[in-house]
Amino acid sequence: MTDVLILGGTGWLSGRVAARWVADGASVTCLARGGRPVPDGATLVVADRAEADAYTAVAAREWDEVVDISSIPEHVDSAVRALAERAAHWTYVSSLSVYASDVDVDADETAALHEPAVTGEEYDYGRAKSAAEASVRAALAERVAIVRPGLIVGPGDPTDRFGYWVGRFALAGAEPVLAPVLDGLRAQVIDVDDLAGFITARGGAGWHGVANATGESIPLRELLTAAREAAGHTGPLVEADDEWLTARDVAHWAGPRSLPLWLPRDMPGFATRSIRAYHAAGGGLRDLGQTLRRTLSDERGRGLDRERRSGLSRAEELELLAQRP
Repeated sequence: MTDVLILGGTGWLSGRVAARWVADGASVTCLARGGRPVPDGATLVVADRAEADAYTAVAAREWDEVVDISSIPEHVDSAVRALAERAAHWTYVSSLSVYASDVDVDADETAALHEPAVTGEEYDYGRAKSAAEASVRAALAERVAIVRPGLIVGPGDPTDRFGYWVGRFALAGAEPVLAPVLDGLRAQVIDVDDLAGFITARGGAGWHGVANATGESIPLRELLTAAREAAGHTGPLVEADDEWLTARDVAHWAGPRSLPLWLPRDMPGFATRSIRAYHAAGGGLRDLGQTLRRTLSDERGRGLDRERRSGLSRAEELELLAQRP
């Protein structure tokens, strides 16, 4: 039986990875702080990775696979110091945010990375992931797979970014929905279950390498059109230019009072990364419509008009729409 250690296992992605390993017949141990359940069939070891003895309960075992998703470099470094010698294979889930530039279109895994973060500096997500990658490479060499996801989407998304659009179209019905001017904007997303499947399959095969794990780059207009169709939206899509939106404190990408997935236009490489290595390693991508339908079902269950972590409230949106000429 394959012995798998998930450093985490209670979060959105790591929980799905743990569940996939259980379904594949592995013996799965999740090391986490507790407070949230692990998937059925997995074993929880309660530990705080900030503590010096975090890995005591798991450091004496041999592991066929270790999966880490942390974006805290000190946690990643302490894990590899404690466990690398006992791991046959290690998967580190990094991020496309690790790249130093978002200018070059179709950039692949050889593109320059951010300088690794240094302990004591102000936290920077991209530099933190770069430092974590450096730790696992130094400790595990050809026993490590580094997976760099793009925007992860699908049911249960805690960020509320992707689901904003299909949920908003469903809520609006025959009424208007506000969007940025879509010409020139692109998007790249990956379904959480496609990503979990890739991480599990490649870990089981002992694959080592680096892969940008995201979907095909498509026009944002194409994504929103598919979201409208999935939601049955029949109202108008009202596009507002960037200056008009920013003058009214509408934010890019994510967070409160934002239009999710809207990017500044000086970042043409952000949603156009090469995924050739992902496909070459066996990575698959389901139809976008399927992901949108799954997401809409989840959005309806959570409440289309709920308070969200990302996006405009419907009241904010209607106020802005009323200001349009």
